[in-house]
Amino acid sequence: VQLQAFGGGLVQAGGSLRLSCAASGFTLDLYAISWFRQAPGKEREGVSCIGSSDGSTYYAESVKGRFTISRDNAKNTVYLQMNSLKPEDTAVHYCAAVGPFSAPSNCYSDYDDLGAAHAMDYWGKGTLVTVSS
Repeated sequence: VQLQAFGGGLVQAGGSLRLSCAASGFTLDLYAISWFRQAPGKEREGVSCIGSSDGSTYYAESVKGRFTISRDNAKNTVYLQMNSLKPEDTAVHYCAAVGPFSAPSNCYSDYDDLGAAHAMDYWGKGTLVTVSS
């Protein structure tokens, strides 16, 4: 079982990046998938979560309206589209998974059980996003 996050890079403020979280060894659509980030000297922050099956989503206030999480079950991949990037978005971004679930899991209403860091079963290695001012 492995998760791999990729797609990070250097972008100017106001630009966009799309991160991908690819899974091997398990089927992502049975899992709630979350993105986290950690900036130098700061605590890890939950960014976004997408529920299994029902597509429910959660966004941190700091990214709401700018980031969009989605999944492509055919590619066994979850994406984080990041628009209007700001220098404060600079961080290593990680994807993580919890599950599997036989019933739809709602990231928004059950965030503590499905999106918070302590709930995660699997973590991928991070990808660095750097936003220059």
